[in-house]
Amino acid sequence: MALPAITPYPMPSADELPANRVDWKVDPSRAVLLVHDLQNYFLSAYDRDASPVPELLTHVAELKRQAERLGVPVLHTAQPGGQTPEERGLQQDFWGPGLPADEQAAAIAPEIGPAPAETVLTKWKYSGFVRTDLLERLREQGRDQLVITGVYAHIGVLMTACDAWMQDIQAFVVADAVADFSADDHAMALRWAAGKCAVVTTTGAVFGETGGHGDSDGTTDLGGTTAPDHA
Repeated sequence: MALPAITPYPMPSADELPANRVDWKVDPSRAVLLVHDLQNYFLSAYDRDASPVPELLTHVAELKRQAERLGVPVLHTAQPGGQTPEERGLQQDFWGPGLPADEQAAAIAPEIGPAPAETVLTKWKYSGFVRTDLLERLREQGRDQLVITGVYAHIGVLMTACDAWMQDIQAFVVADAVADFSADDHAMALRWAAGKCAVVTTTGAVFGETGGHGDSDGTTDLGGTTAPDHA
């Protein structure tokens, strides 16, 4: 039930991303940047010196710089260490006790650690909306877009994006600023998000003219055709 040892894999490139079902665009006046669970404990499953981690941290740091420049609020989620079985709930059955009661393990990675103006939300479940005031914060600030980065793509990132959709919050999953257990899990998360609840974008495109796929120079490529409706 512990975290798996994650074998290095390449971060997906823009030309590997799925076709988006919708053409939402990020508006800095409507958006919040969410850094999801980028804690040392979760990153410890990786080789920190091998892909996708260096790209992940570099891209999140770049998005934070862009957010500061554009006046986009930045929120972090972080799970607490030393949770009781009651606090863990059913996560205990799937993942065991979770983070140890250790400040270093629970700390957010120093490369993207929260600045003084950035808020850290204590997170308990897969979705960043459950047992937090994330939705209330978005509403209070008049924000209805959520740009999501972090780990793990097919678990908390995807569930948070889906939950955003159910709250009529437009979600944007940054494909090269999330990471997962494997390349297959990463790709699956992006396909599901693009087809069901979010726009899949890249670091170079997310705060550009469109929230679609793009390269590091900010060019975009929505790629493919609109997905069929199987809802």
